[in-house]
Amino acid sequence: MATLDDIRNIVRDLPGAEEVVHGHGGGAAWRTKAGMFVWEREPSQRDLADLAARGEVWPDMLVVGVHTDGVEDAEALVAAFPELFFTIPHIEGHPVVLLRLFPVDRDQLAEIVIDAWVLRSPATVAQAWLAEKGIAR
Repeated sequence: MATLDDIRNIVRDLPGAEEVVHGHGGGAAWRTKAGMFVWEREPSQRDLADLAARGEVWPDMLVVGVHTDGVEDAEALVAAFPELFFTIPHIEGHPVVLLRLFPVDRDQLAEIVIDAWVLRSPATVAQAWLAEKGIAR
């Protein structure tokens, strides 16, 4: 089971990344100068109502939002890994997915967080870091 501390440990090594307090809910968020790439996500009353209208409920576990490489990528992640990723009406049509942390192991979490960080980092910084770590993308 992954935790926010696992995210902190992954992000600690990423150049230009910092933890901040997310403005909407006051939860943890991780960002670069280009914007947030992972953030703690609690449901709003509207989210709960929208899900109920679809016959769904918010997961009873910690959830984070994750920036993706476009709407198509977000849709593909939800379709391929529905046990991990989901969406809500509020974010549909945006390059974002919601990630259930409970079923994610640390290696999966690291891949997800690093992929999101790469999208929000200068290409030269991300490429240099990935090369230094021997990570092919």
